[in-house]
Order: sequence, then C-alpha cells, then structure tokens
Amino acid sequence: MDLINSVLNVLVPPASQVMLAFAWPALCFVNACEWLYNTFYCEDMEDKVVVITGASSGIGEQIAYEYAKRGANLALIARREHRLRGIAENARLMGAKHVMIMAADVIKEDDCRRFIHETLNFYGRVDHLVNTASLGHTFYFEEVNDTSVFPLLMDINFWGNVYPTYVALPYLRESNGRVIVNASVESWLPLPRMSLYAAAKAALLNFYETLRFEVRDEVGITIATHGWIGSEMTRGRFMIEDGAEMQWKEEREVNAFGGPIEQFAKLIVAGACRGDAYVKYPSWYDIFLLYRVFAPNILQWTFRLLFASYDARRSTSLVGVGRPHQLEDTSPRKPHTGSPTFTRQTPFQQQK
Repeated sequence: MDLINSVLNVLVPPASQVMLAFAWPALCFVNACEWLYNTFYCEDMEDKVVVITGASSGIGEQIAYEYAKRGANLALIARREHRLRGIAENARLMGAKHVMIMAADVIKEDDCRRFIHETLNFYGRVDHLVNTASLGHTFYFEEVNDTSVFPLLMDINFWGNVYPTYVALPYLRESNGRVIVNASVESWLPLPRMSLYAAAKAALLNFYETLRFEVRDEVGITIATHGWIGSEMTRGRFMIEDGAEMQWKEEREVNAFGGPIEQFAKLIVAGACRGDAYVKYPSWYDIFLLYRVFAPNILQWTFRLLFASYDARRSTSLVGVGRPHQLEDTSPRKPHTGSPTFTRQTPFQQQK
C-alpha cells in the first residue's frame, strides 16, 4: 500500500492538472449554458416566504430589500427589534407583500424553533431560509486576554447558522425550498487576525457541503462567499465590556475599505433564485484556492510579504487586544433565562 501511495503521489497531481487544463474550456461552456438556462427559468419569488436571520443591518438588511423587490413575503429575525421595524417598512415599500418581524437569538435552539413556527403559523410555509448572522474579529490569537470571546464567536458563526437550518429543514423539504448561507473566503484563505472567525467559517462551509449530499435535490443550498466588503464594520464597532456583554458603540467610527454590500446582496438573491450552488464576490479570489492546493508555499510567501508591514503595526490595532468587531448583523450576549420577545407585524400594523 505504501508503494502504491508513493506512485500515486507522483502521478496523480500532474495528471490531474493536465486533465483540468484540457477540460477547462468545456467546463466553462457547460457552466455558461447552465447559467443561461437557470436565468431564463429563474424561481419566481412572488408570494414565496423568506426567513432572514441577522436582518437588522448589513447584508441581512440588503438581502431583505432584494427579496422585497421580487414580491416575497418576509420574516425578519434579529435581536435588535427596533431596527427591524424600520427595515420592515422599507421592505414593504419596495414590494414585499407581507412583513413580520421577530426578536430572537439564533444561537438558541428554542428561539429558532419559535420563529420558524411563528412563520409557519402566519404564512403556512417556508421557501427560503437565509442565514446571515456573523461575528468577526481583528485580534491576534496570542494577544487575547479574555477567552470568553471564543465561544461567542463560534456560537454566532457556526451554531447561529446550524440551529435555524436544523429547525427549518423539514418544512423546506415540503416546499422544495432552499437554504442560503453567508460564508466567507476566510473559510479557506488564511488571513491574519481572523483565526477563530476563519475556523468557524471553515466548519460552516464543510457542514453545508456535507448537508448538500444528505438532502440531495429535495432542498437546495446556496453558499455565498465574500472577500472584504463594507458592512457595520465600516460604520462602527462592538466592544467587550463587563465580561462577555457586547454593547454597540455607534460613536466609535472606524475606516475600512470594501465593495458595496448592496451588490453582494443582489448577487446572493439572484443566485439563490437561479438555484446556484455558489455565489462568490469577487470571483477572482478563486485563484488563491488553486495556489493553496497546488502551490501552498507560494501563497504563504506572498501573504507574508503582503502583511509584513501590516504586522509591524500591531500596536495600532483599531480594536485593541481581545476586542472583536461586528462583521455583519448579529452580536452575542450573556445567556439569560428569560424568554425572547417575538413581535408579529401585519401589513395593517406597518401602516400605523
């Protein structure tokens, strides 16, 4: 067996690259034909029911608007209920038939069961589940002085996607629906100061890739991966205070660069309606995946050169040691024993 593996180690990589090079034009042609067909027979979201977690801002908010333009019925989920009210009104004005809002914590299975069942009671079905809750950070692992942030990051970025999917999956099977998950290029592309975030996103990516095989064609799965994009991180940040309690500090502005989240949200919704397995923004990041597989040393050397000056400025961190940034839409909080507040918002109530 060792001899066989040794021979395969020598033969398989170059042979695979040669086969891929010859097959690439044909694969591109097939993908283009499939894209055109799916675009022509795009799913009509008129009167369909879409549940969006992390909808209080950022990508989740923009995705809500994109679905609203397609005439969908929306169930918007987030912890910041006061933010959801304004977003619900905007979505209704953009074309959403009905909008209901619910305050819930996606890292709690009971909360997830409640908002899915509330959606079913109100609309009678679930067609798309969009998971956008995500929490990022910009600290070096060795500099962390409060490890209580570790489970918070993993809870939001992993379990905050898994629990809603677990609860909604039987109902998505009934409607032949779709799960849309907001992942990140950090799930396979190493970047400094994002070790825990990258680990959680890698787990999330592998979870949905495996789930895709389990559900087969009964439930579609669209995995959206993005590079650096504008989000709440460009407008403010979360700071750790009083242990693990997260508090929003809107007066603390930070400068960040990134593409528009509106464009990414539009690509996600369009890809989900086409039935795309992946939505990538920007797509040129894919080239790094080839380098990681076939020339990892080159990728590592390149990144070391790119971030050499960046590492030299470690003491000028935007956040400081052990302080995570809110990357998209939801923030963790201390566990509490009280039940969450759910608010059902009917079209009549929205007009008040």
